[in-house]
Amino acid sequence: MKFTLLSYIVINLLIVTQSYKPVFLIHGIMTGSVCMDLIKARIEEKHPGTMVFNTDRFGGWSSLENMWYQAQQIGSDLINITQLYPEGIHLLGYSQGALLSRTILQAFPEHNVKNFISLSGPQAGQYGTDFLHLIFPDLALKSAFELFYSRVGQHTSVGNYWNDPYHQTLYKEYSQYLPYVNNEIKSNRSEEFKKGITKLNKMILIGGPDDNVITPWESSQFGYYGENNTVVNLIDRDIYKNDLIGLKTLDDAGRLKIITVPGVDHFMWHLNISIVDNFILPYLD
Repeated sequence: MKFTLLSYIVINLLIVTQSYKPVFLIHGIMTGSVCMDLIKARIEEKHPGTMVFNTDRFGGWSSLENMWYQAQQIGSDLINITQLYPEGIHLLGYSQGALLSRTILQAFPEHNVKNFISLSGPQAGQYGTDFLHLIFPDLALKSAFELFYSRVGQHTSVGNYWNDPYHQTLYKEYSQYLPYVNNEIKSNRSEEFKKGITKLNKMILIGGPDDNVITPWESSQFGYYGENNTVVNLIDRDIYKNDLIGLKTLDDAGRLKIITVPGVDHFMWHLNISIVDNFILPYLD
């Protein structure tokens, strides 16, 4: 009887520990894997047995390298991991790492990522003094385009997703990254970029009005500045209405989840246990 009971317990423990898919984490700009340690620890505590891969690539100043280069390097790591887990994995990125994560999904459409969680990432781009001065303290907001929309500026991650609403012609002429990954400019990879998104089980976009870094904060949910500096929400933008990267496809199928949480500063999203428990863990089955 003791052996039977012990066997029952062991079998059930194995079922529990094997029921959670692995999770791949990507940190934000000017940080490193250590900034994702709380999320990693909480996942391991609440979902015992979960394999959590917390990339240490492009920490600190190296996070300013070109976004395509970062996506290629980290994406290769992710694909190698997915080959070990044919049942699929989950992907979570924070801040710049959220945009980088989404790029990896598009650049590697053969991935088997099931759920993608974007935690306060500049998905529609960035245009704001608070963020700019974190990295370039002496650069003026209104003249930043002169640096970013140049060959030199396009070697930086920030320049890659700098989306100046007052210089959209230059943005589309010089930006080698964001207008392509958003399929605003068609390329020979546009269909692949869309496929990498539409194959997801779920995309979860988390952001909030008190972020104070992502500008506008709605960019974390694909909203962005329109005419007269007013913010246009996702469903009223071309990227959604024309289904450029598959967001409408996901939404129509109930696979796009938009979560707005007030009262959270940008530097606290990844350090807030209630955020992890309420808005991240439920999507890491």
